Order: sequence, then structure tokens, then C-alpha cells
Amino acid sequence: MASSDPTKRPRPGPWPPAGEQSAMPSSWAKRTGFRARFSGETNASDSGQIVAAPKPKEGEAPVDLESGRGRAPPAANGEPGSDKMPSSSDKDQSIRKRRDSEGAVRSAGPGPNGQVRSDPAPQPPPKPSREEEVIDVLPQVVDDEVFVARHSHMKYELRDTPGLVPIGLYGLQHYISILGSLILIPLVIVPAMGGSQEDTSMVVSTVMFVSGVTTLLHTSFGSRLPLIQGPSFVYLAPALSIINSPEFQGLNGNNFRHIMKQLQGAIIISSAFQALLGYTGLMSVFLRFINPVVVSPTVAAVGLSFYSYGFPQVGMCLEIGAVQILLVVIFSLYLRKISVFGHRIFLIYAVPLGLAITWAAAFLLTEAGAYNHKGCDMNVPPSNIISEACRRHVSRMKHCRVDTSHALKSSPWFRFPYPLQWGTPVFDWKMALVMCAVSIIASVDSVGSYHASSLLVASRPPTPGVLSRGIGLEGLSSVLAGLWGTGTGSTTLTENVHTIAVTKMGSRRAVELGACILILLSLVGKIGGFIASIPDVMVAALLCFMWAVLAALGLSNLRYSEAGSSRNIIIVGLSLFFSLSIPAYFQQYGVSLNANSYVPSYFQPYIVASHGPFQGKYGGVNYVMNTLLSFHMVVAFLIAVILDNTVPGSRQERGVYVWSEPETARREPAVAKDYGLPFRVGRIFRWVKWVGL
Repeated sequence: MASSDPTKRPRPGPWPPAGEQSAMPSSWAKRTGFRARFSGETNASDSGQIVAAPKPKEGEAPVDLESGRGRAPPAANGEPGSDKMPSSSDKDQSIRKRRDSEGAVRSAGPGPNGQVRSDPAPQPPPKPSREEEVIDVLPQVVDDEVFVARHSHMKYELRDTPGLVPIGLYGLQHYISILGSLILIPLVIVPAMGGSQEDTSMVVSTVMFVSGVTTLLHTSFGSRLPLIQGPSFVYLAPALSIINSPEFQGLNGNNFRHIMKQLQGAIIISSAFQALLGYTGLMSVFLRFINPVVVSPTVAAVGLSFYSYGFPQVGMCLEIGAVQILLVVIFSLYLRKISVFGHRIFLIYAVPLGLAITWAAAFLLTEAGAYNHKGCDMNVPPSNIISEACRRHVSRMKHCRVDTSHALKSSPWFRFPYPLQWGTPVFDWKMALVMCAVSIIASVDSVGSYHASSLLVASRPPTPGVLSRGIGLEGLSSVLAGLWGTGTGSTTLTENVHTIAVTKMGSRRAVELGACILILLSLVGKIGGFIASIPDVMVAALLCFMWAVLAALGLSNLRYSEAGSSRNIIIVGLSLFFSLSIPAYFQQYGVSLNANSYVPSYFQPYIVASHGPFQGKYGGVNYVMNTLLSFHMVVAFLIAVILDNTVPGSRQERGVYVWSEPETARREPAVAKDYGLPFRVGRIFRWVKWVGL
């Protein structure tokens, strides 16, 4: 209680007096979740985190801002506010008006500015009521105040069109920053199929062309979010498993075209299944079982599953591969604050800059004769080399030199990718079943990307109908990828969310213009040849970094849930551990030493179909079960989805995704402009609630 002496200041307590509204209490940062910008790249909401309302005490109005789920960390600077943040009374008034207009349930308190009466300390409410109150106000907080704070750092939002030149530059920047995800998968799967450097160049051009076309389709008739479509790493493991199937070993002739036609058939069938899943509305039903605790370990397992390929390939030429990784880490972490003309070039272009510098250094070493050894020819098979010294040096010469590829010279200047360019697809039911299961994992990955990106650039999260529409169009896009022969399906790249947060560019028009530029570049055959000539060691080094980022992006989905909850910790931990351990059991089952020597060591995990524990009388069933349970992402998804939907937990604890209600979305013009189909196409689907607003 305050002293009666007017010359003395009242003793501060846990609740400041209700009348003092002009001075900000010293605990403001702790109660509001204010965070300083340490790195200067984004504010606390750059990642698209849902900001929940704080825990209201009895007789107290809700505090307007609190980061996370009621456990906000203290501010780093402890200062009481900034010029960008309106007063708490204005916030309470605006939020109260919006909630009253939409009929939201809210708890009112007599004290202004989030303060309470000066009566005795109230007892905190029981935990169940706290959770119910937070869930009730969560969608309204997202609608009112959070989007204003979150969008304040974006240069361009979803429907911004600042001009042709800025949009073109930002669109090109967006694609360059995500370049690794677009071009690296063909550099892995084409040599594994026995393809030549010319084949790799053609597949790279095809991937660029299909990526541009499917991105235009998705931004126009899919989710309409600024998300680049392309060959996802989700499809890499099943593609390698099909490539290394027992029936493809020992083939004579052009193995590449034969295996590519098998991949095309499997992708087309699985893509039709995914389109059916989206356009029939089954995805809206399936969406009830997909939450951050499910998405997080599933996406993380995709990145962690390629550890056997990454650094073993880098070790083929350690002085080149290790330098490549080191440069990318330095650019993306230590130099991320450096800004040139308002652009964080080192953070945005970490991958292409690291590749360019390392490639230039390797070229200088090659020209200087660092990898020349007298009397040794790297084109001679190792089995025919007599000299022991040459045997030691031939592998180093093959992987460190940058003049071993002739893809750039042999590539034509102009080449137009066309459907069925590799021949008529071959359909095999067991390979198609494997790809159908993987398409479900790809849909789960896209759900997380839709939610996170919408929190950054859109007025509201999409409705379940818009989400189903996006998944359906991804299925149609993968059908195009199968017809053109990219080797993998086409889906939303997970790295989109990181790129949007870093570049602060969320304009749909910029992504569309960038897609048009990508289509034009794909017609230049020399560009595909240049990309195909990237040395294998540098490809592996870039993949090490990108797979690590992909695993971290998957785990970042836990920010929408109670990450510190013992329930979620155990579920995620079990999912991740068994996603590594169970596939290891399948991959090692029945394998004897020096067996399967026809497959390189880094591809050994993908030949499990020939020796897995399922050895019944039905060979097709054995193939499907052994192959699927050897995929890390499939095991992680199965464990996470079963545990998360059977172990009791509140919606607050589970972090259930908050999607917009269709009725509310139809009433708001901003949401209709964000997700409505163009050219009045929406009128056709208006009667189908699961593909519209």
C-alpha cells in the first residue's frame, strides 16, 4: 500500500496503480513480450508465429500482446516501448470494437491499460479455464493486432504491385535465393540412373520449365500464396529407392530412359491420388489430424534422412567441400547483418555466393595443376590402373577437378522441353503405391508451409477449402511433372517460408514474374548445361547445408504449440528417434559384408526392397512394406500422427492450427481478394465448399 507522505513515491508492487496510465511500468517488456531486434533482420513475428492472448487474471482485462503461448521471454533491453507501437489503451479499444462486431467471446476488466483494481491479490484461475479463455481469444488476436505487428516488417505483402522493375528484381531475387532446392535434385538422381551429362542438362532445363509453369498455376488457381513449386526433397528418397530397385540392376542399353519412364508412371498415379485428395474435400477431413506436433518431426525427418549421402560425398575432395560448407555458414550466420543498399545479400544469397567463390577457387587450383599427377589418367577405370600411387590419386582427380564435365559444351543454345520427351511412361502398381504414400507426406509438408507463409503475408490464414484447393492443384502440378519427366513430383518447397521471412518480399506478382523469367531461362540450353557441370562435391556440400536448414524449418513448427510441454517433447522425441532407428533396422536387415557392391555405399539405404524383413509370398507387398518403412519421414509421420491424436492434450498445448472460418472469410473483402480465384472462376466452384472460400 502506498505511503501517506506525498513527498515519497509509492512503493512499487506487482500491479501499478490504475490511475497511472502515462508512465509505462518497468515490467512492461515481460508482460507484453517485447523483443529487441538483435540481428536486425526481422522482428519477433518474422517467423509467422501465432501470438496468443496472455493469461487473464480474475477482474483483469487481457494484456494486449504476449509472444508465444503465455510464456514470453523478458526483453533484452528492458526499455518501455518504441515509436512503432501504439498505446495499450488504443489497442484495447480497437480490439474490443472488432471482437464486439464479430461476436467474439472476451473477458472484460475494469482497469485500463491492462491493469487491475487495487484490491487484494486475486487467485489465479484453474488451468482448464485458462486454456479455454486463451483458445477463445486466439483467433481474434490473430485477426486484429497480430497481423498489424507482423506485416509491419514486410516490404511487399500479398497483393502489392509496386511496379514492373521492383517486382522483377524481387522476383528474380526470390528464385535465386531458393535456387539450390530447384536444381540440386536432378544433379543427384540423373547420375544415379546412369544418365549422361547431357541428360542431366536436359532434366535441369525441364525442372526449371515445369517449376515456372506450376508456380503460375498455384498462385492463380491454388492457394494463391507466393509459394514456389518445384522438386521437393520429400520425393528424393522414394525416387532413389525406385532407381535402385532390384529389377533395374544389370540392365543393358540406356538405363536412364528406362528408369525415368518407370518414375514418370509412379509420379502420375500418385499425383492423381493427391489431386483427388484435395478436390474431393478429403484433405479438409484429414486436416483435423495434422497439427504442428505432427508436421514438425515429419519435415525434420526429411532433412535428417540424407546424412549417409551428405558428408561422405564431401569427403571425396575435402578441401573443396569443407570450404564450400564453411563459406555458406559464414555468409548465412556471421555476415547476415551486413546490408548493401538495404538488402542483406549475404543472408539472402548465401548458397549462390558460396557456390560461386568455391567454384572459382577450384578452377584456379585445377588450372594451376594442383590435381595433376604424372602418368595418371582419371578416365582409366581403377581396376585397370597398375600403379598404386595412381589408384590413390585418381579419385581425388575425378572429384576435385572442375574440367571433367562437358555438359556446357554439348548443350544446345535453345531447347524446348516437351511432354513425354523420354518416352511413354510405364506404370507399375507397387512403385505407384510407394509414391502415393509419399504424396500424403508432401501434402503434410505443404500444410505447414501454407500456414506459416499466410501468417507472414496474408490478411488471414486460408480456409480449409482454400487449403484443399491448393493440395488438389499440387496434385495436378505433379501430373505435369510426371508427363514432362522431371524425376520427382512438384510440390510447395518448404524453404519458401524462410525465403519470405528473410527477403521480406511477399508479393504474389513478384513470384509470378519470377516464374515467367524462369520459364524463359529454361529455354536456353546452355543454362541447363552450366548447372549440370557443377562438381559433385560442391553439390553434396550445398545439400548438407540445405538439408540441415530443412530439418530446422521442420522443428520450427513447434513454435505454434507448447514446445516445453512434456507431452510434446516425448512425442517429437520418439518420432525423431524411431524415424532414424526403424529405417536403420530395415536397411541393415539381411545385409552381409561386401554384399550389393554394385551400389555405392551412400546409396545402400535405398536397396532395402531386395533384403528387407518382409519376405512373404507376395513380392509386390514385400516391396511396398520394405520400401515405405525404410523412409524416415514415413516412420516419423506415422508415430507422430498416432501419438498426437491419441494422447490427451488441450488445443493450446497441441498448438492446433487456426484456419479461417469460411463464413467469416466471405464477409471480409480482404480475405476474398487474398484467396479468391481470378477471372471469376470462383463462381464455378462456389457451390463446392471444400475448394472455395
